[in-house]
Amino acid sequence: MSRLRAMFNEAGLMDRATYGDLFQTVEEEGHPSPPLAGEPFCTLSQIVAYRDDGGAEVARVHQYLRPDGKIGLDGPGPREMLGPDCVWYVGGRYPDAEG
Repeated sequence: MSRLRAMFNEAGLMDRATYGDLFQTVEEEGHPSPPLAGEPFCTLSQIVAYRDDGGAEVARVHQYLRPDGKIGLDGPGPREMLGPDCVWYVGGRYPDAEG
């Protein structure tokens, strides 16, 4: 499991969104290439932001939303986690851990 996914899971962001502590906004949406994604016809590829009650983004994920409303593959794939002093993203952290 990637460090970013572990951080996302440990923060319980999906549960927090389910219980209303956070809300989600779909930032981008389209149909994936079915052979590449391996998802059912009419599945949507989405970029979703998780936001706090003030509207500040705390995380950004990629997910496949299936026609039955379930999230495909292994669930949302975190792309960014935003903290008070840094942004964790796929491939690293800004500012980097040295700074």
